[in-house]
Amino acid sequence: MIKKILYGVIFSACSISINHAQVKAPAPCGPVPSENQMRVQEMEAYAFVHFSLNTYTDQSWGFGDEDVKLFNPEKADCRQWARICKESGMKGIIITAKHHCGFCLWPSKYTEYSVKNAPWKNGKGDMVREMADACKEYGLKLGIYLSPWDRNSKDYGKPEYITYFRNQLTELLTNYGEIFEVWFDGANGGDGYYGGANETRKIDAKTYYDWKKTYALIHKLQPNCVIWNDGGDRGDLRWVGTEEGSVGETNWSLLNATGDVPWNNLHFGVENGNAWVMAEVNTSIRPEWFYHPNEDTKVKTVPQLMDLYYNSIGRNGTLLLNFPIMPNGLIHPTDEKNALEFAKAVKESFAVNLALNKKAKASDVRGNSSKFAAAMAVDGKKNTYWATGDHTKTASLTIDLGKPTLLNRFLVQEYIRLGQRVKAFTVEAFVDGNWKEIARATTIGYKRILRFPAVKAAQVRFTITDSKCNPLISNIGIYDAQVFLNAPSVIRNQSGEVTITTNDIGPIFYYTLDGSEPTSSSTNYTGPFSADGKVTLKAISYDPTSRKSSPVALEKFDVSKKAWKLVGINDDKAAAILDGDPASVWHQRDKKMPVDLVVDLGKSYPVCGFKYLPDQNKWSSGIITTYKFYVSDDNTNWKLVDQGEFSNIKNNPLMQIKTFAPVLARYIKLRALKNTFGDDVAGYAEVDVITK
Repeated sequence: MIKKILYGVIFSACSISINHAQVKAPAPCGPVPSENQMRVQEMEAYAFVHFSLNTYTDQSWGFGDEDVKLFNPEKADCRQWARICKESGMKGIIITAKHHCGFCLWPSKYTEYSVKNAPWKNGKGDMVREMADACKEYGLKLGIYLSPWDRNSKDYGKPEYITYFRNQLTELLTNYGEIFEVWFDGANGGDGYYGGANETRKIDAKTYYDWKKTYALIHKLQPNCVIWNDGGDRGDLRWVGTEEGSVGETNWSLLNATGDVPWNNLHFGVENGNAWVMAEVNTSIRPEWFYHPNEDTKVKTVPQLMDLYYNSIGRNGTLLLNFPIMPNGLIHPTDEKNALEFAKAVKESFAVNLALNKKAKASDVRGNSSKFAAAMAVDGKKNTYWATGDHTKTASLTIDLGKPTLLNRFLVQEYIRLGQRVKAFTVEAFVDGNWKEIARATTIGYKRILRFPAVKAAQVRFTITDSKCNPLISNIGIYDAQVFLNAPSVIRNQSGEVTITTNDIGPIFYYTLDGSEPTSSSTNYTGPFSADGKVTLKAISYDPTSRKSSPVALEKFDVSKKAWKLVGINDDKAAAILDGDPASVWHQRDKKMPVDLVVDLGKSYPVCGFKYLPDQNKWSSGIITTYKFYVSDDNTNWKLVDQGEFSNIKNNPLMQIKTFAPVLARYIKLRALKNTFGDDVAGYAEVDVITK
């Protein structure tokens, strides 16, 4: 009897062991990425470099008639570009071999409009070759940007141009080694030089380029590369609908293989799309793509670049960061400095994974197999994963950190080789004997990073609340990341309510209203508060972990705007002029220049100046350059108290402050005489007064 029982136990144990060994991997869930797409997704960050005749004409887009002789970068050094990109954490470089103007950075045998006729290196230079060699030296992958639109070619818009375009594409894909990505800009047709025709040519972007044959050519010549295209046909990667460096917080790596793509699908993807088309977030380290001297003071800061990181790579996208090349052929020192500090910040923020190899327990494990256990999500290996049973779409995983630990970032990755699955999840920390939700989000995909104020906890629980199929989680990371302590932003709305914010998540704020310097002993900001009338507000960001403070933000608010009214304007959106928010704007389009904006201050004040903030969007219209400013006490008899121009406002659209001798007034009138576009639009982000 004992033998039989023992045999039964042994047999039962063997059965379990065999069962575990035979547990099958989950089936794919919807479309999955190709190997080419996986390689690019795992690169995470790569660079653009923009360099062309535009660099020498201070233009965004060349017309196609710019003189080839302008191109003569006396210090051109692709090795410098490659070094900076490598040290900035980039894994590859996409060079703008030909932009819309048609000028080629390689000696194409199909056009005279190229470096072979430029004074640079006496016409013997090849910038694409030098870029390829530099990438090889620094271990970077090479990508090619080739504009489908060519404002120089006499044949653009005709069938002959497609042959020309493919001939150039063939040159680029056969002479410079392996290419990881081909990038086609979506700008198509319009006015141009076109061989001297100087006319407007329009094409049907969906049919003109015959993308099916062009793609076949690319796949034949470069079978390992991916295609980015915003010109009417699906590539392997998609534009996210903006060049500001952010994809949607919900981001599916899916689209439908055919049909138009509305903006929301570009930005958020399509949950049930039938094609894997991952998001590539393209943006520049400066406002524009090509170098412009007036942007030397507008290079993105490290905190801004970190925002890009969290809003691109941290939202299941890849980051394509552009470096404009100066006329001398080098990357500007400020761009280099900020990019290298950005890489250092990323490295330091994610240097220590607090969850690595910690004890983990899951609510559900596929077949109770160790192959799919919770430990697979914290082992630091990309090809192992925690998986639940086929029909389990909600599950949780708890990580024991061993002791109370400070944390402010949560990273999670799906095993996307078998599809993107998770639709929603939460993160909780065990604080003071209770589970406290510290973050929640929707999609995960290749990588999702959530930011939240620092919390101290010994356990963290990750809960999937909705999923398309059973979840597969390949990696979880928990971090105490660097918090950036920029001076906070302070705004006051028309009702007198003050809001203090920063571009990072984690710092807390302290402020004073009496002009004294704020410290961690000053008033703690817990939410919007009322501060009416004349106020001198000083505020700091404070990191309780490092106990460090930011520089002081100073805002001097003048008289209350509570009783202010716009005179003669019935558009509710015009309230943006007085709301205190520099991001909101209103455009006056119903009148011809000169255009008047009249404000009733509610009562008379000793006015001694005014402030005007233009639209802060880089593509903005209605930026006033020439003005007259009047005051009145009855809205009938007006006195001109100031006139002139807002110097350099187009290139530097900062708050304009004008002062004059004090005059008692209840009404003010800002008259726009001219704007930067030379049309009849007047735009206002904010208008305010200065009183004695």
